[in-house]
Amino acid sequence: MDNPIVQQAMRDIVATDGELFDETIELTEIPAPPFAEEMRAQRFAEKLREAGLTDVSIDEEGNVIGRRPGRSGDRTVVLSAHLDTVFPIETDVTVRVEGDTLYAPGVGDDTRGLVVVLSILRTMQQHNMETDADVLFIGNVGEEGLGNLRGVKYLFREGGPRIDAMIAVDGGKANRLVFGGVGSHRYRVTYKGPGGHSWGAFGRASPHHAMGRAISEFVGNAVEVTSGGDKTTFNVGRIGGGTSVNSIAFESWMEVDLRSGNQAKLDAIDAVLQRAVQKALQDENAARKDGAELTVDVERIGTRPAARSDIESPLVQTAAAAMNALGVEPDLQISSTDANYPISIGIPAITLSRGGVGANAHAPNESWTNKDAHISIHVALITLLVEAGAVF
Repeated sequence: MDNPIVQQAMRDIVATDGELFDETIELTEIPAPPFAEEMRAQRFAEKLREAGLTDVSIDEEGNVIGRRPGRSGDRTVVLSAHLDTVFPIETDVTVRVEGDTLYAPGVGDDTRGLVVVLSILRTMQQHNMETDADVLFIGNVGEEGLGNLRGVKYLFREGGPRIDAMIAVDGGKANRLVFGGVGSHRYRVTYKGPGGHSWGAFGRASPHHAMGRAISEFVGNAVEVTSGGDKTTFNVGRIGGGTSVNSIAFESWMEVDLRSGNQAKLDAIDAVLQRAVQKALQDENAARKDGAELTVDVERIGTRPAARSDIESPLVQTAAAAMNALGVEPDLQISSTDANYPISIGIPAITLSRGGVGANAHAPNESWTNKDAHISIHVALITLLVEAGAVF
């Protein structure tokens, strides 16, 4: 940070604050719903080229990858943010501006993260900052919801590009330093039966009644896992099925999210769910007076590994040192981000903040306020320069 080139670069980042504010608006207004991030991906790829990268591509999964060659290229470091938001295609993503605050679905999570990545690339280009390692500037798909980290899983697939370390940009205050991953198991549970008229077929097993039994059984027994030790959570997020108020449902489904930073605890809460689902099936079938038995299908629709890196590792310590040097006290924490997967397979990875002040993420009234947003860009820039081996 004492290097005059770096000092000037940091001043220039502050000077571009207004341009980055406008770019946040532009990218936010390009829809990027789950599994349909193509429009935003194309524009992000154009911006990488406009910044001076010549090796820019979109892989088969939809990730945008721009390579900035290093002096030796013996290592490859990733700086990434995710392209997708949680909002469906019909969502109005028009940005409302009130002073320094932007209001729109996805404006912070993670559109501003993409802007941070672009800002750092432009800064390195403008000041001819050379690194020993190659740097991949990436906008990846599939971080949110049922995307199931499909973008980063594809990047780190067997036969994929060599990646030695990853710095993701996503969420939180400027001092947020994610060194570990909160794992999750997500399920869609579906009970099925013959259905029928609520009066005429009364006595048949009901998928809805079985679902009610399952939720009650699960919630009642989950406390044995959630009451102590590492934080472990569960949530029944969606429920559906049935045709009318006077019909016995022929199908009832729910989607369940289980989370923990401890894989053993995650497996334990998973086992409680599995037992509850099967017991509810048995009890509802035993209670029926007529008709065929119910069946149940339990489909895993999402898996994020729980994993933690070593707090003393060079990448984590570099980011913490950068924060300290910039007057920010590091807050080391675990979370559910794109860094989950590389950490789980032994590759150094962290997630840093996109800066500013975000509010109401994943809600239609999401907002992002441009307050001291440059600090997070500075932290990410310094961390990347050290990790990639800056050459001055």
